[in-house]
Amino acid sequence: MGASIIGGVVEALLGFVLKYIRRFFPPVVCGTVVLSIGLSLISVGVNSFGGGFKTKDFGSIENLLLGLFVLCVILFFKHGTKGFFSSSSILIGIIAGYIAAFSMSLVLPTTAVTPEGVEFTKSWVIHWEKVAQAPWFAVPQLMPVEIVFDMRAILPVLIMFIVTAVETVGDISAVIESGLGREATDKELSGGVVCDGIGSSIAAVFGVLPNTSFSQNVGLVAMTKIVNRFALATGAVFLILCGLIPKLGALVSIMPQSVLGGAAVMMFSSIVVSGIQLVTKEKLNSRSLTIISVALGVGYGMGATPGILAHCPEAMRMMFGESGIVPAAFVAILLNIILNRGEDAQA
Repeated sequence: MGASIIGGVVEALLGFVLKYIRRFFPPVVCGTVVLSIGLSLISVGVNSFGGGFKTKDFGSIENLLLGLFVLCVILFFKHGTKGFFSSSSILIGIIAGYIAAFSMSLVLPTTAVTPEGVEFTKSWVIHWEKVAQAPWFAVPQLMPVEIVFDMRAILPVLIMFIVTAVETVGDISAVIESGLGREATDKELSGGVVCDGIGSSIAAVFGVLPNTSFSQNVGLVAMTKIVNRFALATGAVFLILCGLIPKLGALVSIMPQSVLGGAAVMMFSSIVVSGIQLVTKEKLNSRSLTIISVALGVGYGMGATPGILAHCPEAMRMMFGESGIVPAAFVAILLNIILNRGEDAQA
C-alpha cells in the first residue's frame, strides 16, 4: 500500500506539470492513443458478448442470443426514441438483459455437462444467492493492512502509475472529443491526471488497489453525449452506495457477461470512431500517416501479441507488455518529435 501512496503522489505531480509537456500531445498523438484504446477493447467486448472467454459455455447460442437481444434493445431506444429514453438506452438495454436472463432461467436448463463429464452452471444464469448473502451495510476499514514503504515495490509501481497517466490522457482526450466535439484543454488533462493520482493515494489508505481511468466508459460518453457534471456526480454517488451497501454492489456484480457484452461491443467500437475524429482534426499528410501507422502497428501489435516481450527486462514488460496502449503512445510521441515537420507546412 505504501507503493500505491507514493505512486499516486507522483502521478498527481505529473498532472501538475502536464501543461508544460502538452506540446508533445497534438491531435495526431492523442488520436492514435485513443485508437489503440478502442482497438484493444473491441476483443474484450466480443469476449463478453460470447459469455466470457474463460467460461465453459463461451459462444453458446444462449449467450449470443442474449447479447444480441441487449444490443437490439439499445439500438431501438437509441435511435427509435428521443430525450430521456434515447439517452438512457444503455441502461434500459442492461435492465432488459437482466429480465431476459431471468426469464431464460425459468424455461431453459441452467446447467450443462462438459465433454469430460463435469457439470457446470451456464454463464448467463443470474446468481441471486450472492445478493442474498451480501450484508446490507458495510463501512470501509481504515488501514486494514500495514502500510510499508519498500523500494522493491515502489519502483515497479511507479512505472505502472506513469503508464496510467498516459492512458488517462488518452481517455480524457477521447471523452472531450466524443462528448463535446473539441480537444481537451490543458486544465482538463491536468485535472484528470491529478485526480487519478490523488484518488489512488487515498484508496491505498483503505487497503484498495490503485485507481485508473476506465477506458470502457469513453464509449458510453460517445454514445450518450452526456458530460453533465451533475450526471457524472450522480454516478459517483451510486458507486459510493455500492461500496456502503454490499447488496447493491452484488446486484451489479452478478450481471451476466453476455448482457454486458451486448452493450460493450457498440460502446467500445465508438471509441475507435472518436480516435478517427481526433486524428483527422488536422489534414492528414505523409508525416501524420507514418506516425499513426507505425504507432498502431507496433502498439496494437504488442497488445495482441504479449509474448513478444517475454525475454525483455521485467520493467519493460510491465510498461509495454500489459496492453498496446502505452507502446502506441510512446511510438507516437517519439515519431512526433523526431520526424521533420516541414511536411505540415507544405500540406
